[in-house]
This record gives sequence, C-alpha cells and structure tokens, in this order.
Amino acid sequence: MDDQWLTTAELAERLRTNPSTVRYWKHRGYGPPGTRFGRNTLYKLADVIRWEKQKAAEQQASSASPRSMPVRRSVA
Repeated sequence: MDDQWLTTAELAERLRTNPSTVRYWKHRGYGPPGTRFGRNTLYKLADVIRWEKQKAAEQQASSASPRSMPVRRSVA
C-alpha cells in the first residue's frame, strides 16, 4: 500500500470531484500533498488516506462544537 500512487484523475474520482478541482486545490495549497514526476503530479495513497482522516476529524470536531448563537435580550 505504501508504494501506490494516484494520478490527479484517480484522486478526483476517489474524492468525487473534478480533476480541475484537485489541480486548483494543489495551486491553493489545499488537499493531500502531491509529487511532480515530469509533467504529472502523483499522490501517494498513504498521504491521501492520512489527509482524508484529518479532514474527517476536523469535520467531526467542528460539528460537535457548540455554535455561537446570538443572545436575545429583552428590552424592558
């Protein structure tokens, strides 16, 4: 598993998005780390899985934290 690599198209399919979105994420510094091999960017499967777990944990933490609700004050 450690030596498996995904192309941009394969990563996009795995994440159910477009390859252009994956390329944009890479440009913005978001998403799993990729390595350039010539003209191609490849993504190590282990890094992708680690990134997915991190994003899932962040999502779970943000949904578990109480949201700030505006305090309604009665005017007397």
